Amino acid sequence: SESVSRLKGINNILSFARLYTLHKDEKLHRFTVKPVLDKVPQRQTELDSVFEDIYNLKFYEGLLYNKEKTSTLMAMTIDKNVINSDERDELISEIQNVFRVFTENTGITVHFSGLPYIRTLTTQKIKRELVLFIFLAMIVAAIALFLFFRSIKAVVFPMLIVCISVIWILGLIEILGYEITVLSGIIPPLLIIIGVENCIYLLNKYHNEYIITGNKYKSLSLVIMRIGNTLIMTNLTTAIGFSTFVITHNQLLVEFGIIASISIVVSFLLSIMLIPIIFSYFNSPETKHLKHLDNKIIRKFINEIVFTVLKRRKIVFTVAIVLFFAGIYGVSLLTTTGRMVDDIPHRDALYKDLLFFEKNYKGVLPLEISVDTKKKHGIKMIQNIKKIDALQQVLSEYMEISHSLSLADLLKFARQSFYNGNPEMYSLPSNNELGFILKYLPDFEKKGTKFFNNFTDTLLQVTRISAQMSNITTIEMTALGNKLKPQIDSIFDPEKYDVKLTGTSMIYLKGNSFLVRNLIKSLIFAILLIAVLMALIFSSYRMIVVSMIPNLFPQLLTAAMMGYLGIPIKPSTILIFSIAFGISVDSSIHFLAKYRFELKKNLFKIKECVVLSLRETGVSMIYSSIVLFFGFAIFSASSFGGTQAMGFLISFTLLVALFSNLFILPSILLAWENRITTRDFYKKKSIITLEEEPNVPESNNTDI
Repeated sequence: SESVSRLKGINNILSFARLYTLHKDEKLHRFTVKPVLDKVPQRQTELDSVFEDIYNLKFYEGLLYNKEKTSTLMAMTIDKNVINSDERDELISEIQNVFRVFTENTGITVHFSGLPYIRTLTTQKIKRELVLFIFLAMIVAAIALFLFFRSIKAVVFPMLIVCISVIWILGLIEILGYEITVLSGIIPPLLIIIGVENCIYLLNKYHNEYIITGNKYKSLSLVIMRIGNTLIMTNLTTAIGFSTFVITHNQLLVEFGIIASISIVVSFLLSIMLIPIIFSYFNSPETKHLKHLDNKIIRKFINEIVFTVLKRRKIVFTVAIVLFFAGIYGVSLLTTTGRMVDDIPHRDALYKDLLFFEKNYKGVLPLEISVDTKKKHGIKMIQNIKKIDALQQVLSEYMEISHSLSLADLLKFARQSFYNGNPEMYSLPSNNELGFILKYLPDFEKKGTKFFNNFTDTLLQVTRISAQMSNITTIEMTALGNKLKPQIDSIFDPEKYDVKLTGTSMIYLKGNSFLVRNLIKSLIFAILLIAVLMALIFSSYRMIVVSMIPNLFPQLLTAAMMGYLGIPIKPSTILIFSIAFGISVDSSIHFLAKYRFELKKNLFKIKECVVLSLRETGVSMIYSSIVLFFGFAIFSASSFGGTQAMGFLISFTLLVALFSNLFILPSILLAWENRITTRDFYKKKSIITLEEEPNVPESNNTDI
């Protein structure tokens, strides 16, 4: 205790070595606060006497030691200026070092908890993971680019572009005054993956056009003119998937949505400007650089897809229908039974420490009950104190709730002290005793109290009961609140008192439900916005419906997988749907844009146009989906449960979306070709035009 108290930033310490009691001063008619231990015991008999004094102070039972007397707490208060500064990390590290030495000297195991400690460790993990994920994303992106294009230039310069994007975005986070959080910490690696996806589409289109034209400059011009608008739309849909988080009214999600959507736009602009410029300075692609367009494995896979959608569409639809009903059943298994500290890995020391506190002290998650007597000085009335004590007796019957602390306990402590520390006197004072005891409390009659300032307002009208809760699920927390409500009402008449359940635990419960509802709204909003965008592109309600089917289908299967695997709906899992939808719809836009272009070029030969679209965009779709799959999969290495879930759930969604866009979308177009693909689809002028046949001069002049 002495070692910790000397650390800069520690205000007070309460421990077995620093316990305090009230001493009755007969002359001054006041209680004075005195330490239980005024000197270090030199003999075992002295120590036994100290412990006897401590255990006689019933006020501390369940607060500083458990009933079995096998563990004790040391509570510290930290300067708020230190907590809200970079000095917090250093202080927590110094505290850990003090206890590390203590453990080495005594062999006693020490467990840590408390909001400053959890915040510090969480921040440190975020910093480490930010570096780790950027490194992993760079490796995944670089390997993918080299395997696809077999060119050092096709690796180095796209990676340089995404690195510039990451630097810009980290700078923007600082400029806007945002902090690196669990969510914003994934934006840089996410940006690397999405940025590389843009580069893949650009380079793949460049190589496709070069094979046709044999002219480097014309090919680079065609890249911008043919898929520039398409890339704008695909990046816009991805940005929409993130930007809809601004309607959640949650600060972390709002910041995440703003930064992520801006970063996607920045990454796109850099890619669309720099890729053509950079590659215009290099020699034309060599034969070995173009081999990826004729990759035997990819081509064989594309041929199988073409054959399947042409000849075996019944199998595609049968499998899709079976998966659809399996998905519906899986969704019915979904639960919202999340826990407040679910995202902390169960193998982590932080989680194990929380379990220790839960076992020995019934948890550390704050629960507060506010009691408003609706009368000035209402808490000085003994009948109200007795009601508070009766409610505490009710709370003690719940295994999920720890020993509570209230004004009633302080008055019991004061009564025991009034009778010279007699443990048998640890009970509520009578009405006559209350008057005497209150006079002994410092400044009680003046301005509320210094003694009770944590439990009352200045009018002595409102008081609170403090306790801790176990790490129970949201469903159990809701059930607990529903049980407590009638019991509270039976003690405190709702017409005369205003009693509220609050504290971090209850706020989390209400906030969790509120956030889940808002995230569902953001998903619906994202779908509607993207549908409007598709309407502007294709000017056909049939195509809007068709484009939505292969992208909502993966959402259904992902939700079903969560149901089958018992992954609950909570903010960290439900936000993946908006993100995945915004990304997966890119493939549909690329395919349908190419399909529309081929319809104009090949005079409404639907079957031929579907095949041509599959053969060209299919390669880019596969390449980009591979990068996205492994790019998001790296987040599964996170130590935070929410980030882990986002990693493998989005990877799964995008994988399903790839097969859905490769098989289901073309099959629908071919099965109902005349009903879906009308001549208005490619003849009617769209508000936003994607693939067109540009008029590019035949020249090698770089001024083209």
